[in-house]
Amino acid sequence: MSKLLFWIIFIPFLSSFFLRITALFDTKKRVGEKFYSLFAIFASAISAVLSLVTAFYNDTVLKETLFNWISVGILNIEFSLVLDRLSTVMILFITFIGTLIHIYAAGYMKGERRFGEFFAYFNFFMGSMLLLVLAASPVIMFIGWELVGLASFLLIGFYFEDPLNMKAANKAFILNRVGDFGFITALAILFVSLGGGIFSFEEIKSHIELIDRATLTLIGFLLFVGAMGKSAQIPLYVWLPDAMAGPTPVSALIHAATMVTAGVYMVARFSFLYKLTPLAGEFIALVGIFSALLAAVIASYQDDIKKILAYSTMSQLGYMFAAAGLGAYSSAIFHVFTHAFFKALLFMGAGAVIIALHHEQNIFKMGGLKERLKIVYITMMTATFAICGIPPFAGFFSKDAIISASFAKGDYLVWMIAVFTAMLTAYYMFRMMFIVFFKESKHKNLKSLPKSMIYPLIVLAFGSATAGFLGVPKAFGGNETFLEFLMLPDIKYHLSFSLEYMLTLLNLIVVSMGIYTAYLFHIKEINNPLNSTIFAKWAKNKFYIDELYEKVFVSSLRYLSLFSDRVVDQKIFDGIIFKSVNGYRYAAKVAALLNNGNVRFYALYIMIGVSAISIAILAGGK
Repeated sequence: MSKLLFWIIFIPFLSSFFLRITALFDTKKRVGEKFYSLFAIFASAISAVLSLVTAFYNDTVLKETLFNWISVGILNIEFSLVLDRLSTVMILFITFIGTLIHIYAAGYMKGERRFGEFFAYFNFFMGSMLLLVLAASPVIMFIGWELVGLASFLLIGFYFEDPLNMKAANKAFILNRVGDFGFITALAILFVSLGGGIFSFEEIKSHIELIDRATLTLIGFLLFVGAMGKSAQIPLYVWLPDAMAGPTPVSALIHAATMVTAGVYMVARFSFLYKLTPLAGEFIALVGIFSALLAAVIASYQDDIKKILAYSTMSQLGYMFAAAGLGAYSSAIFHVFTHAFFKALLFMGAGAVIIALHHEQNIFKMGGLKERLKIVYITMMTATFAICGIPPFAGFFSKDAIISASFAKGDYLVWMIAVFTAMLTAYYMFRMMFIVFFKESKHKNLKSLPKSMIYPLIVLAFGSATAGFLGVPKAFGGNETFLEFLMLPDIKYHLSFSLEYMLTLLNLIVVSMGIYTAYLFHIKEINNPLNSTIFAKWAKNKFYIDELYEKVFVSSLRYLSLFSDRVVDQKIFDGIIFKSVNGYRYAAKVAALLNNGNVRFYALYIMIGVSAISIAILAGGK
C-alpha cells in the first residue's frame, strides 16, 4: 500500500512533463484543447482516487523509502514519503479540490493561446504540493516547498507579455525567497543541534528533547519566517494581492489547495517542536491575528473582486496561525480544510462573473447578477455564509473553534481581535455580494458560461455547507471527530458549555452587525462617514505598505547594487585588474622597443654589454 504514495505524487509530475513536451512541439496546434484538459483532469483524478484509497489505512502510518539520497559523513537523508493522519487530510482535499479546479479551468481557459502549457504548469503545481505534504524529511519538504514557489511563479506570470504580470510573479518569487532563507537556516541549526543521523521528522521528534529551549525557540522563529512568506503573513504578505495577475483558476488553486496552506501545514507538522516553545507560539499567534485584522480592513475598501478575496485569504490564514500559535493545531488544520472548499468556490465564482462580464473585475462596474447568474449567485452566497461563520455552514464550526480556543487560553487580545475581524469579514464579504449581485446592472450582454465552470461550483457549495459537520463541538452534540482524528499534540483548553454558547452567540451578533452595516451602506446607500476620512484613503491604498517597501528595501537595494557596480566592481576590482593589465602592457612596450628586429640595435646592445662587463672586471682588478 505504501507504494501508492509514490504514484500519488509521480502521476501529476509525469502528466506535467508530457503535457509540456506536447505543447512545446505542437507548434501547428494540431492537438486540441480537449486532449490537454482531459489528460490533466484524468491525472489529477487518479491522484485523488489513490489518495482516497490510502485514507482507508489511516490507522497505520505508511512509509515508502524511494532511495537513499544523501549519505556523507553524519549527513544521511533518505528520499522517503510518509502518510499519517495529518498528511491524509491534506492530500485528500488537495487532490479533490484540485481536480474540481482543473475541470473549471478547462472552461475558463478555453481559447487561450498557451492552453496546453497552462495545464502542464497546473499539474506541476499539484505534484509539488503533494511532495511537500508527503515528505518524511524536512529537507524533502523543502524541495516541494521550492517547487511550489517555482510553479506559482510560472502561473502568476502566465500572461508574461504584460510587464506588470511579470513584476507580480517576480514579487511573489523574491519575497518567498526571503522567507525561505529563514526556513533553511532553521533546518541547518536543527541538523547541527541533533548532531547528524537520519534527518527525518520521526527522528527529529524522538530526539527533540536533546536540544536546549533557547535553540528550539530560535528554530521555531526561523521556521515561521518561511511560513510568513509562503502563507502571506505580516510582513511578507504583499505578494499575495498582486498574484491575482494570473488566471483565476490559478488564484483558486493557490488560495484553496496549494501554496498558501503550506505554511500552516509546516507549523502543524512541527507541532512537537512548537509545543516546547511557548514564546515562539505566542509570536505566531500575534502575527497571525494582526495579519487577519490588517487584511480584513484593507479588503473592506478594495474594488477589485479578486483582490478582495486575496486579502480575505490572508485574513483567514491569520486565524489559522493564531490557532496554531495557541497550540490548537487541529483547529488550525480544520479551518484549512473548510477554507479550501469555500475559498475555492469564491474564487471560481468570481472567475465566472469576470468571464460573464467580459473580463471586468471592478465590483462597482458589476451589479444586477442575482437573477442573470443564478447558480453562481447561490453558490457564492453559500461560500459567503461559510466564510462569515454563519451556522450551520462549514466556516462556523472551524472559525468558532479558533475563537473559543483563544478565549479559553486567556489570550484576550487575540480573542478580541478575532471577534472584531469576524465582523469585518462579514462586512466586506456582503459588501462584495450586495454590489455584485443586488445593485443596478451595469452590463446588458453577458457571456454564456460553459458547464465545466458551473458543475464544480455546485460540488464545492455542497462542501462549503456540510464540511463543518466533521468537527461539531461537544457543546453542540458532536464529538469533534475531525480534531480527534488528526491526533496532533494540541494544548487542551476547556470551556463550560454555557460559556461556549455565550461566545458563539456573541460571534453571531458581531457577524450580524457586519452584514447589517454592509446592507445599510450598499443596499440602503446610507452615507458611510468613514469614506471621506484619511483612514479610508490609506486603507484603499493598502496603507502604502508597498510604497514603503519600495522606498526602504527596493530603492536602497537598487542604490546598493549601483554602488557595488560602479564603485566596488568597476573602480576597485576592475581598477586593480585594469591597472595590472596596463602595467603589463607598458612593460611589453618597453620590451618591444628592445626587441625590434634591427641587427644594428642588437650589435649596440652587445657592445654596451661587453663594455659594461669589461669596466666591471677592470674595476674589480684594481
